[in-house]
Amino acid sequence: MKTIFGGSSDIVFKHWNYGPELKHEACSIYYESLVQEDTVNYMKITLQDMVTHEIGPGMEVKPEEVRAFFEHDGVSGKKASVLADIERMVEHIANGRLVIFFDQWNKGLSFKAQSVETRQVSESVNESVVQGPRESTVENLQKNLGLLRLRLKTPKFKIVLLTAGGNTKTSVAYGYIEDVVDQEMLTEFKKRIEQIEEVEILETSYIEQLIEDSSYSPFPQHRYTERTDMAVAGMLAGKIAILVQGTGGILLCPGLFTEFFQSSEDYYQRTLISTLVRWLRIIAFIIALTLPSVYIALSTFHPELIPTVLLLAVLNAREGIPLPAFFEALLMEFFFELMREAGVRLPRPVGSAVSIVGALVIGDAAISAGIASPIMVIVVALTGIASFSIPQYNIAISLRILRFPLMVSAAVLGGFGMMICFLFILLHLCQLRTLGQPYLAPLAPFRWKELRDVLVRIPLKKLLHTPRDLHKRKPVN
Repeated sequence: MKTIFGGSSDIVFKHWNYGPELKHEACSIYYESLVQEDTVNYMKITLQDMVTHEIGPGMEVKPEEVRAFFEHDGVSGKKASVLADIERMVEHIANGRLVIFFDQWNKGLSFKAQSVETRQVSESVNESVVQGPRESTVENLQKNLGLLRLRLKTPKFKIVLLTAGGNTKTSVAYGYIEDVVDQEMLTEFKKRIEQIEEVEILETSYIEQLIEDSSYSPFPQHRYTERTDMAVAGMLAGKIAILVQGTGGILLCPGLFTEFFQSSEDYYQRTLISTLVRWLRIIAFIIALTLPSVYIALSTFHPELIPTVLLLAVLNAREGIPLPAFFEALLMEFFFELMREAGVRLPRPVGSAVSIVGALVIGDAAISAGIASPIMVIVVALTGIASFSIPQYNIAISLRILRFPLMVSAAVLGGFGMMICFLFILLHLCQLRTLGQPYLAPLAPFRWKELRDVLVRIPLKKLLHTPRDLHKRKPVN
């Protein structure tokens, strides 16, 4: 063990004696950076458990009594396991456990002694709601699994644990509800997830990229959530939840296109309000994707489609602007994306202030310098606000990517170029699969029974009574 762990300053080999006249030797091995100090005395507590009829620390216990106690019917105040394999002992020590060796015994005892400071369960930062539960996941895998178990008390909720990576030995867990998940989809998922065992996994997004169908697609094929209620709702709808030790988010597989417009608060509000808000998000998606390209196409190729009064206002605003509408939009979009990225990377107390002040100063300066027109600043600002209205951050990133090809096509061929670009996007969406499921389902292929929670959200008393065959469909090839 000294050869294996040699060179590490935080590894501790603590020798101590026990037995009659303290002539028998034992050694405790642990990482002091992972093990709490008061747990180092686990073995003395255990020795006292073996002689509960006597008063004292139990240091008179003989080695043969220790072997009999733990190998047969031993009971301790602290959970212990007997190990006979050196590799397993090394793995337990690396996971923050305390391993003890005794002379005259060719096995080791492993005690759970890990004590690392972790973030407490708090309100979700990225998925805040006005009405609904506040708890979110943390970086501790066992806590996250416990939060899910509290909400899913059925034995049909299955959790599978595995270890990934040769050096990181990251604990990965995935869960599903046995009679709800599609079995063919689950088989495909297991085939893909088995391939990650040799890969160093540091975060949930690693797994997303390893199991997704199309690595070069701009559209996300799985959903993220920090909310346990969203994760449970996803599993009740037939999803598979993936959790990783050290990561606060949960990956829901598969993620369909229509699901990225849904929020947990949709199901805590009344039907009419939820439906109107969902339509607002769809309109925001269209605005965030097309508004700059529509402005370029109308002002460059199709001015006859603009009302006369508005056209005169646009021409008056653009008077003296040296750049064409395309380069003007490209420049302002670049500035906006730069400020948004700076606001994310800067410390939180100053990040929002810098992004807001930067937008005001640069927008006003660009208008005063004659680089951009006021209408273009309004278009870029509306585009950014619309992208912030989408609940899922990863689908908003896709809009940031697709916005620029649409602007180029609008600058080259106007509305006709935009239609060609839209057709390519639609063809890509139609052929995209996620774990064998069509990405545009239930719109394409059309499944009218499942439309009750897509464009509208029907009342909960009808929505919660799910047809039993809804989650047992076969994937469309």
